[in-house]
Amino acid sequence: MTTTAPRATPAPAAGDVLRPPAALGRIFDDAERAQYDTGGYAVARGLFALPEVEALKAHYMRLRTAGSYPGDSAGVAREGVADDVPDPLQKYPRMIHMHRWDEISLRWMLDPRIGAALRELLGTDPLAVQTMLYFKPAGARGQAMHQDQFYLRVQPGTCMAAWMALDPCDEDNGCMKVVPGTQNLPVLCTERANTVESFTDTTVPIPAGKRLEPVTMAPGDVFFFNGSLIHGSGPNFSADRFRRSLIGHYINGDAGQVAKFYHPVLRMDGSSVDLGVSERGGPCGRWVDEDGEVVELFDPAARPEGPEHE
Repeated sequence: MTTTAPRATPAPAAGDVLRPPAALGRIFDDAERAQYDTGGYAVARGLFALPEVEALKAHYMRLRTAGSYPGDSAGVAREGVADDVPDPLQKYPRMIHMHRWDEISLRWMLDPRIGAALRELLGTDPLAVQTMLYFKPAGARGQAMHQDQFYLRVQPGTCMAAWMALDPCDEDNGCMKVVPGTQNLPVLCTERANTVESFTDTTVPIPAGKRLEPVTMAPGDVFFFNGSLIHGSGPNFSADRFRRSLIGHYINGDAGQVAKFYHPVLRMDGSSVDLGVSERGGPCGRWVDEDGEVVELFDPAARPEGPEHE
């Protein structure tokens, strides 16, 4: 992989791709807000218009065709699969931190619609720390169940994701799946994941009594969720469909620290803010949930620095 982003064919101006409205109303209704409070997530349906989605999709396909970029990743090797068996992710690796060198990605990350939605859910101004683009072509692996806070290590509090569908997302092409009601869990101990189905090799168990639910989405929908919420996705079983998604990660404006990988931290006006770098944390502990079940925390010495999360 290269260490600097290559020059792609001329891209459209950010103002020609993203067209936020002059005035914004309320993003979430009462039922959607209640869904976030109880389940840890909410979907803003149609937050971005279809012409914006099509322009973004064309932009990232243009960038992907142009070459490789810092942080590109096709995931871990598939255990037990021969090297000569094609992996679709090798052709369409995930892109990361595009906002650091691509104006359109920066404008999307700081879009006032996303800022307004996050303010409604967080009750305070968010800070922006990351962008990602998953192409997930037909036949591609998904990602085993995980928590984003495992990677970001926000202190105090947790992170938030804004996950935008660029294609229709359903169970056939590997839509996101969540475990509602897990948003208040601590970071859980990880287990070995099935790397034939997941591009990461770690996962977390689904707590007893909790269920896995698919989040089906249309292009332009944005899925907002708490960083402690257990989520992931299955493989893309479709014959010929992508499941492209554009993702931003954010933290509460009151946070004091985030992992080094996510610096520099930006306010939603694009200015930088100086935050501390979170360390690996204290000793592995245990806690008791509302039903009296003991849940163990993971060993902080095993926590990776990497950015592998949807």
